[in-house]
Amino acid sequence: MTERMGTWARAREDVQTVRRCDPAAPSTFVIAVSYQGLHAVWYHRVSHWLWLKGRRSIARLLSQWARRWTGIEIHPGAVIGRRLFIDHGMGVVIGETAVVGDDVLMFNGINLGGTSMNPGKRHPTVGSRVVIGTGAKVLGPVVVGDDARIGANAVVVKDVPRGATAVGVPAKIRQHPDYAESHTAASALDDGDSGVHPVPTGVAHMREPAMYYI
Repeated sequence: MTERMGTWARAREDVQTVRRCDPAAPSTFVIAVSYQGLHAVWYHRVSHWLWLKGRRSIARLLSQWARRWTGIEIHPGAVIGRRLFIDHGMGVVIGETAVVGDDVLMFNGINLGGTSMNPGKRHPTVGSRVVIGTGAKVLGPVVVGDDARIGANAVVVKDVPRGATAVGVPAKIRQHPDYAESHTAASALDDGDSGVHPVPTGVAHMREPAMYYI
């Protein structure tokens, strides 16, 4: 999931991810000093390192400081891939045994939570290039496949197949909707970048506002 990179190289990659994913992003400097979603990822990178080194009390204290500072709570035990972008971010919670792949886009109010008090794997595994909309809850040790979409305010308690869309309470799985129905400015993946949801020939004029993801 994550190649070994230098600290500064990873930080530059994180900032470049924000610039690529957020059309409202101003300068590199403003992104680096003011984007709370970016800061939460950086805090987690340090707390996760401490967690793996056995310094778990310090890791937890750092993660709680990050929660107070950013409004985003990522447990130091969670495994986070490269280029995660948490847009707006307030109220995001990612549990201890959660696994998040590369190039994932999350919005505010998301919970990758558990449904059991038992030890062991109890939080979701999210694949790469997944988009999770505002207020969505993904609960339990479910698997969200690569290139999937989770709609805003959806409550996911079952696995989501690769490339599928989950919407509703409880979430129901549907195949990716027609391009005119699904287009969203929130995710460039819907413009065919993922290779899973390519833009059909001759329908670029059919774009309509997003209704699922933000």
